[in-house]
Amino acid sequence: MVANALIITIALLLALGFWLLGELKFLIPYRRVLFDQYGSILLLWLVVLFVNVFAAVYWIQRKFLLKDTGRKLSHVDTQVIVGHAPLSSPLVEEVRR
Repeated sequence: MVANALIITIALLLALGFWLLGELKFLIPYRRVLFDQYGSILLLWLVVLFVNVFAAVYWIQRKFLLKDTGRKLSHVDTQVIVGHAPLSSPLVEEVRR
């Protein structure tokens, strides 16, 4: 899930970056001055944006893609304990001994 969130975040930020490159063409002559004076602030802003977008994508994935996971896992756990599943359970193994 973290890998998916990372890929989506990188894709979104690349799309935003390419869009900004097209929109801010008038700043090309001032590129050296902007990076010299504001480079660290721009980098900090980019890191904060990356963390926030990553957290939002991760939260959205957990909210919508992991719906009812606890219920599904408890159902599998019940099947394993009862013995109707091909998985072996440590509790079942201890009871059999």
